[in-house]
Amino acid sequence: MSGLAKTSDANEVIAALKAMANPDTAAGMARFGIVTETALGVSNTDLRTLGRKIGRNHERALALWESNIREARLLAAFTEEPVRMNVDQARAWTADCNSWELVDAVNEPIMLAGHGPLLIPEFAADDREFTRRMAFSMICWGAVHQKTLPDEDVIGWLAFVQAHARDPRNFVRKAVNWALRQIGKRNRGCHAAARTLAEELAESADKTVRWIGKDALRELESEAVYKRLARRD
Repeated sequence: MSGLAKTSDANEVIAALKAMANPDTAAGMARFGIVTETALGVSNTDLRTLGRKIGRNHERALALWESNIREARLLAAFTEEPVRMNVDQARAWTADCNSWELVDAVNEPIMLAGHGPLLIPEFAADDREFTRRMAFSMICWGAVHQKTLPDEDVIGWLAFVQAHARDPRNFVRKAVNWALRQIGKRNRGCHAAARTLAEELAESADKTVRWIGKDALRELESEAVYKRLARRD
């Protein structure tokens, strides 16, 4: 890592990643649902540190992604230049995602690129597990980080939660639940809307829908969340 700089190309970065490889770390990742077929075993903490060192570079990010190495793809997401990510690239990277952690890294440059309004509905309607997860991961990112987004736009995302709460696949249902909770923690107005939907879902006869609602309510009705909302008043 010490020899890398902002001018380093993809081949130099990949060589550094391979030098940092730890097979024991790679083997342990599987316990967290991480796809390890192309994993070198470099921690996300080290990848974030490396990403800050090499900085953002669109061409290098594209080359890193094309390597199909887990760590290189995460670095591509961390160091992409969002202003240069067009919607076709956003769709292509999403289609390539084969794990929750890649989805939850790629969501940021897609949202920073401004593709949320177009791609959240598109990805939510897509039946592929990780593509649908991307929609809800993007919602989570937006609810937390897009501070100037009107509340009515954020509350509008609850329609996607309601529409896809019956999807029982693990990485979808968890993302739907996560999105419901993140919307509800944004502020009091969003909290009221999210809590109302969570209460409705919690009464469902469908076990996936019921779990999403009940689990979200546990957090949304917690003392910690109410204290956080009070501090934002």
